[in-house]
Amino acid sequence: MATMSVLTRDEAQTRAQLLDVHHYTVALDLTGGDDTFDSVTVIRFTVRAGQDVTDTFVELKPADLRSATLDGQPLDPHSLTENRLPLKSLTPGEHELRVDATMRYSRTGEGMHRFTDPTDGETYVYTQLFMEDVQRVFAAFDQPDLKAVFELTVTAPQGWTVLANGMTEHTGDGVWKAAPTPPISTYLVAVAAGPWHSVRTEHRGLPFGIHCRRSLAPHLDADAEEILDITRACFDRYHEKFDEPYPFDSYDQAFVPEFNAGAMENPGLVTFRDEFVYRSAVTDTERQTRAMVIAHEMAHMWFGDLVTLRWWDDIWLNESFAEYMGYQTTAEATRFTGTWTDFGVARKSWGYDADQRPSTHPLAPE
Repeated sequence: MATMSVLTRDEAQTRAQLLDVHHYTVALDLTGGDDTFDSVTVIRFTVRAGQDVTDTFVELKPADLRSATLDGQPLDPHSLTENRLPLKSLTPGEHELRVDATMRYSRTGEGMHRFTDPTDGETYVYTQLFMEDVQRVFAAFDQPDLKAVFELTVTAPQGWTVLANGMTEHTGDGVWKAAPTPPISTYLVAVAAGPWHSVRTEHRGLPFGIHCRRSLAPHLDADAEEILDITRACFDRYHEKFDEPYPFDSYDQAFVPEFNAGAMENPGLVTFRDEFVYRSAVTDTERQTRAMVIAHEMAHMWFGDLVTLRWWDDIWLNESFAEYMGYQTTAEATRFTGTWTDFGVARKSWGYDADQRPSTHPLAPE
């Protein structure tokens, strides 16, 4: 597989000075087989006034780039170099880019991951787009400070449910439409599709849901009230802490298979590794850890999703703040009042260990 050009901070700063990105319309078709899916993206953006005619690029990592047009004029698909599609001779003002591509499913957690449950043969797909993997799903100006509104449509096999950052509606024939998001970063866009087992409720006028693959349904159901009680309690506590209300239209938590991280703070659709759906008796410490991860990811709804780092050298602050808030809020709002003891025993030693290594370096290196 070809390598991708890594976006540098200087390139990102230059592109952010050049562009305002407004709106993405993304249509994904997940009905085409086990290996690939179709992705059509329309991006509306503005080149700022005062610029000379200039060049930039959009990122994309397709199996096949079928076509691309800029302001209705065709671009040469062969101009795609590694993961960069050049956009040349841009003039100040509004522009529209349309990209039609075939994309590959992942089996290792990057981009659109596809999993078939050996228990019952059911298939599930979900996105993991941090840090630069959105370009494995759709074309994007892929940097955290170029936020935009995302409007997604997903065509899925019959019997599937599609989850996304915003509330979704099945409009018929396997087509699901997600509500437009507030402006968010490209790496935070999320889709999870499959024959999910779901437990739904409502809290403070917002729909809440927890989801897992069908074969884990009895285990999720056994812990559903605990998970939802923790979610509600943390949600209420964050509203006491923050002046700004929760900025999204719903709150779903999906426990997904073969996840290559602990959890991901996608706004409105947090994904967790489904090992957090306990299949057997576990200790209270393990339940406390799950509660802390729920609180951690919820903290990101405000600090990380609503307010987002400009570049990745601030990821330390993004994660450290959520870690602190996760432990503190779990102790304040749930029955797990001993979280700081667990932090001192299990987490603090990680920092001491890392600090002793010859690879130790500043948190935000220049």
